[in-house]
Amino acid sequence: MKLKLLIDCDPGHDDAVAILFAAKHMELVGVTTVHGNNTLENTTRNGLAVLELGGIDVPLAAGCSEPLAQVSIGVAPMHGKGGLDGADIPPPVRRPISAHAVDFIIAMAEKHRGELILAAIGPETNIAMAIRREPRLRQWVREITVMGGSTTTGNYTAAAEFNIAGDVEAAWTVFESGIPIRMVGLNITRRTGFDQGDIDRMRASGRRVAGVIADLMQFYLGRQQLSYGLNIAPMHDVCAIVPYVDDSLLQFLHTSARIELTGTHTRGMTVCDMRHPKGSAEPSLRNRSAPNALVAIEVRSRALIDRVIDTILDYA
Repeated sequence: MKLKLLIDCDPGHDDAVAILFAAKHMELVGVTTVHGNNTLENTTRNGLAVLELGGIDVPLAAGCSEPLAQVSIGVAPMHGKGGLDGADIPPPVRRPISAHAVDFIIAMAEKHRGELILAAIGPETNIAMAIRREPRLRQWVREITVMGGSTTTGNYTAAAEFNIAGDVEAAWTVFESGIPIRMVGLNITRRTGFDQGDIDRMRASGRRVAGVIADLMQFYLGRQQLSYGLNIAPMHDVCAIVPYVDDSLLQFLHTSARIELTGTHTRGMTVCDMRHPKGSAEPSLRNRSAPNALVAIEVRSRALIDRVIDTILDYA
């Protein structure tokens, strides 16, 4: 029996791959969009386009266009002007459903009580708003899997990763909600991605979906090389989905992961207690706080990417 999943996202090149991967392996009950990699208008259009590209028939609800409290940090230049540059993808025919993303998240959580996994692979504004509006989400949601944060350095600032920095108060709300959290951060995702050989393999397949993804990733790889000197196009978001499909590909530590709200240089940092290999609940640790998250600490990057490529190639 497939696990039920709702993806809250801001497509985004890596979001596109996450949606396509999830739809093949899990029971995708819907997609919601949020500000982040680009404007809400563009992330919503991009999300619809990806669903149409993959022939994925699930509802998409548009959500929040700005953070809960802070000033917007702006769009991510990695993804180009429209948020999904690099391929000739036709404008979507479909439209978002009339329900707001926050209401849709609540409705799906109530419908699938105890079964639904929320994948937060953009700023967490929609999910935080849903938790505030309907406190029973704390009992209804099985788990929230977060692509965000880091056990090491950030990318928006030296300390803060982009998705968390995009709405720090929302991330704090989610991490302090009491809902089980699974965090796959930049320490894992930045070294897990498509290289030129992977892109060539998808392009050579002759399959339409794989060809479009190859074109998107060629653009994305170029931006990563220019900005960070990376030789891969990091697949940040799919790393938060993969553990539900193959739990051998990532290793997690049950520990404390807290969101820094006020630091002059560290606002948006995910403060993960990595002092003990068994986690922050170890009685030998001083000033320990209760573990609230499974935090990814190791990844079999090559095997994970091969699994993702095989999935993309499975689209006709």
